[in-house]
Amino acid sequence: MQNVPKHIVLFPDGNRRWAKDHGISISEGYLKGKDKFNDFLRWSKKRGVKVVTVFGFSSENWKRPQDQVDFLMQVFETYLEKGIEVFNQEGVRVKVIGQKYKLSDSLKAVIEKVEEATKNNIALHLNLAVSYGGRWDIINAVKELIKQGIDPELLTEDIFASHLSTAGLPEPDLIIRAGGEMRLSNFVLWQGAYSELYFSDKLWPDFSEQDLDLALNEFDQRTRRFGK
Repeated sequence: MQNVPKHIVLFPDGNRRWAKDHGISISEGYLKGKDKFNDFLRWSKKRGVKVVTVFGFSSENWKRPQDQVDFLMQVFETYLEKGIEVFNQEGVRVKVIGQKYKLSDSLKAVIEKVEEATKNNIALHLNLAVSYGGRWDIINAVKELIKQGIDPELLTEDIFASHLSTAGLPEPDLIIRAGGEMRLSNFVLWQGAYSELYFSDKLWPDFSEQDLDLALNEFDQRTRRFGK
């Protein structure tokens, strides 16, 4: 491939449907999805991708049954804490983006720990979106600009982007959504303005390395004009 996306956004959809199809619990489906995501990071790194932003838990997902929410929060906490050694071995820098104030104190402590422990890694940057929404991100940036007293006449797209949760990172080149859905679901609304979109019918636990290559080959064949 001549053109490898520097920044991939991933929607790992379909864990609950996959669990139902296989006659197992939703919790087991989520765990299967977590394991597949570890594979996805390795595949992406091997192909030269530099940033992966994954939709872990949206600001709307708080409306799900409490037992599912509690389980997912525990999965995030365990995944991040136990993954520090692997992240460092693989050169992965981890950052959690979203409404951290809504998270438990124990999860916030683990997030701080993993971000500090991996801050000097440069092989791959992982953004884990937890309690994140694209509209929230935009409104939060506006609030910060107002607090700083930015002159509206001097406001540019670059200045605005520097107040988003993904500040300092390249904008997403490719958005991959597994699970058969075809929408952005309030994710990276500003950042994804010119992203290429790729939708896979595969439920996330069934998503394979070959499926990633299909997405990357499709990206490689597209002509990006950025409105020109």
